[in-house]
Amino acid sequence: MSKELESMSIPDIACAAGDRYGSIADGFSNHTNRLAVEEKLERSDYSTEGENEGLGGVPSSHLSNRGSTLPKLPATDSRLDKEYEEDSTIRAYERSHSPNSVMPRNGSAQYDKVGKDGISKMHKFSFYETTSRFFLVGADVLDRKFRILKIDRIADSGDLNLAEDDIVYTREEMNQLLDAVDEGNKSSGGLKLRSTIWGLLGFIRFTGDYYMLLITKRSQVAMVGGHYIYQVDGTELVSLSTPSSTRFKSDRYPDEARFVGILSNLDLSRSFYFSYAYDITHTLQHNISRERLSLLQGHPKFASMSFNEMFIWNQHLLEPAARVLKNVFNWCLPIMHGFVDQATLSIYGRTVYITIIARRSRFFAGARFLKRGANDMGYVANDVETEQIVSEMLTTSFHAPGPKLYANPNYTSYVQHRGSIPLFWAQDSTGVTPKPDIELNLIDPFYGAAALHFDNLFERYGSPVFVLNLVKARERTPRESILLKEYTKAIEYLNQFLPDEKKILYKAWDMSRASKSRDQDVIGTLESIAEEVLKTTSFFHNGNGKDDENAKMQNGIARTNCIDCLDRTNAAQFVIGKLALGHQLHALGVISDTSIEYDTDAVNLFTHMYHDHGDTIAIQYGGSHLVNTMETYRKINQWTSHSRDMVESFKRYYNNSFLDGQRQEAYNLFLGNYIFTQGQPMLWDLSTDYYLHHSDPRVWSIKNRRSYVDWYKPSHLQTRRMPALPHDNGLPAQTSLECFDDYWLEYYRPLAVSSFQKIFSYRMNSTLRYIPFKSTQEGRYDLSPFRVRSGSEHETLERPRPDNDPIIGETLHVQCQAPSHAVAAVMHPFSAVSNPDSSFLESSKATPESQDTPGISYVNLLENEKLPDQGPKSSKSPKDKSAIAQWTLNQFVVNSLNPSVNSAEMDEYGRYISHPLNLPLVISSDAPPTPSLDLIDYIQSASADTLGSLHSTEEDIADFVEFIYVGDDPLTVTDADTPKKRYKAYRQWLKGKSLFKQSRIDT
Repeated sequence: MSKELESMSIPDIACAAGDRYGSIADGFSNHTNRLAVEEKLERSDYSTEGENEGLGGVPSSHLSNRGSTLPKLPATDSRLDKEYEEDSTIRAYERSHSPNSVMPRNGSAQYDKVGKDGISKMHKFSFYETTSRFFLVGADVLDRKFRILKIDRIADSGDLNLAEDDIVYTREEMNQLLDAVDEGNKSSGGLKLRSTIWGLLGFIRFTGDYYMLLITKRSQVAMVGGHYIYQVDGTELVSLSTPSSTRFKSDRYPDEARFVGILSNLDLSRSFYFSYAYDITHTLQHNISRERLSLLQGHPKFASMSFNEMFIWNQHLLEPAARVLKNVFNWCLPIMHGFVDQATLSIYGRTVYITIIARRSRFFAGARFLKRGANDMGYVANDVETEQIVSEMLTTSFHAPGPKLYANPNYTSYVQHRGSIPLFWAQDSTGVTPKPDIELNLIDPFYGAAALHFDNLFERYGSPVFVLNLVKARERTPRESILLKEYTKAIEYLNQFLPDEKKILYKAWDMSRASKSRDQDVIGTLESIAEEVLKTTSFFHNGNGKDDENAKMQNGIARTNCIDCLDRTNAAQFVIGKLALGHQLHALGVISDTSIEYDTDAVNLFTHMYHDHGDTIAIQYGGSHLVNTMETYRKINQWTSHSRDMVESFKRYYNNSFLDGQRQEAYNLFLGNYIFTQGQPMLWDLSTDYYLHHSDPRVWSIKNRRSYVDWYKPSHLQTRRMPALPHDNGLPAQTSLECFDDYWLEYYRPLAVSSFQKIFSYRMNSTLRYIPFKSTQEGRYDLSPFRVRSGSEHETLERPRPDNDPIIGETLHVQCQAPSHAVAAVMHPFSAVSNPDSSFLESSKATPESQDTPGISYVNLLENEKLPDQGPKSSKSPKDKSAIAQWTLNQFVVNSLNPSVNSAEMDEYGRYISHPLNLPLVISSDAPPTPSLDLIDYIQSASADTLGSLHSTEEDIADFVEFIYVGDDPLTVTDADTPKKRYKAYRQWLKGKSLFKQSRIDT
């Protein structure tokens, strides 16, 4: 290439530059001849008006060896050493010096262009600006391929002007292109780096120009199939108007600032998620089935991602870009609202990942009392789809060795659904009562909204649908029971038209009444219902591509609801999910049975995940955390939880009464339910948003009325089956796996020097964190996460030994002695599952009580015996009073939750109960005939000197008289009262000191 550069002339170089850069100018069209190139360069978009020189606005002096003053990008493909993989902010794309005076002649060369579905996913973006345009430079995960998007800032008509370049640039070519833009705009300030971002969410318009919403911070929350799922931690709203035009348009659009303020009420940094390579808007079963079906139909490339619009919360922001761009998802990221969490289950060195993904529907979305029931399109309020993925990471990707595409048998999933009762009902929250009356707005004898809703469930999950209704059945004042009767009638009406094997399974149970009754087992009843649910719907287990005997597909869904779909619903979904977790672990070969006991490390971890899941869903819909948790329904909650429940109830009432209106306006504006139209009422002037969430009544007459009998589509009731793989495993000859899945680059390939604390897999929650630092009383601990733990096995590190004084900051020396067979158990974990009675699970020195305990035993762990003398001990640091006070408070709480009695306390209690109880009542001064020795010692202890000292001095009497004296105005402190001792604190307060003693607490 260097020889070609030497032989080229300046006109040839100019033609080469024009052909290379002309594709991005004025629509980024392809060029057919040099004349067309020169015509485009004459009106190049790289320079400002009247500043075109040389090559389309690039001055001739630009083709020299002088360096540019802009940031310089290293020539290597690796990122800087100081950039960490887990940093929430991104490092800027830096540019190198200006291009040399000689450039390759490539007027007829073929460049890499974006195919039908895109070449590679862009993971990082640099955002540049000139006085008239924005430029968005996207890079792949390796910083080797780059693309550019031009955004026009001057659009008086209010239109969105975007132009994308189909050409894929290298690092050097992108540097040359940006330098050309910089030189063409030198007179107006050049090209400046505005920010570095992780993604583009789309464009939104209120009354004037468009805004673009950018992701500025992110954090990793889960990893599925080698693809990360990120949470949005920071966003930025950028106006596309120029600074000079903003001053004049503020008078023209006076309400613009108020719309921006309403949008800011929606906190996009809480519970919004995205992924570059994994479709988080669909379930794992749908994603794998879609890819398998694409391979079976002969589409060897990436299957075109068809996201579920129900869960794309920025769909309204994507629509303006979708009208201009070829594929909007090449540049914009769809975000999901809900909850994502992931944790690891460690079974003797065998790692299993548990992932919970909750997807909230954007249809009929809103706050608690403002969105109830369903709308006329069949969408219900608080519609949340919860999926739990249980996978074993023997192979990270979705592919089996071979490679067999999307045939990894180590992936399982189970999906549940919650949503408001699909009837037309509401609650008036304008009063002060925390529980407003429930009103049925419309009595539909054909239950059209419920029919549309259940047909949508059939389309998404198949049949049958198991409905678990947990509303109250008996009330003094009918509230929830009104909906119970009407909902039951709706199910009975819809079922009469369904086939017998596809009918809706309906179970109504008053869970609130059962939890308050002493003779009913809430958890036992829910577990029996969960068994019926799992037997009906099954769960998803991916096949290995050979015989697929173990492959399973989930057909149907469990739909759970109470009145709010929060507390009771979350507890019921947890019990169903816990049973599904046992089936999933059994399918993976981890456990031999399908059930897991409570109070095990595995269930405790799963409980915490579901508790966080319920809290997040409750905050999004109700404004506060869960009021009743699993501890409440298991009746193991502490007395301190009552005050917490009261606080959460008050927070929920306050948010519903005063803040839900602002939150609903933000939802309506962000989701596109309200769009500003000249001459129409403003968003804040609407008395109700009913017509924003229901169809226009004017179109009812022209719509085809849905059949009251055939209310469902028969195709939605078909049984879902696992698509088979092609005979060649779907991978064409001489084709690498990277053509289908780039998980290796995203997950395995190191991109920067980092530390363990910043690696997501290291920071993930795990059952290993439930292992207490101290052993049990026998000096051993079972590492199995399926062992039921007693209260003594959850001792904390801070709990001191009763016979010793607390020592702050003292290093604990531990003698750990593990038998050789215990090490062998860790090296061969599968034998622990297959043969629990094997010899390596038994300790050679086990006591009779501990021989029945399976698992690994560590002998002499944290023994109480004194260690042998190992030389002079280091002196203890002086105790800080404030630290000891804080430590004492912590220990008081720990000891109250974990009570114990030591030997000294037992002796004191024995002495107390052995105290003589036959002492006579003293009713006279005469001594009893046979006094006890204790009485004689007590009488003799009061000597004459002691009795003589019991007198008051005149000074004491004067102080007492002064103390009991009450003046005419006792609340007024006079100058004469200031020297008195009782007003010492008052004198200190007058000097500016606090009335309360404060001390520094070292943590």
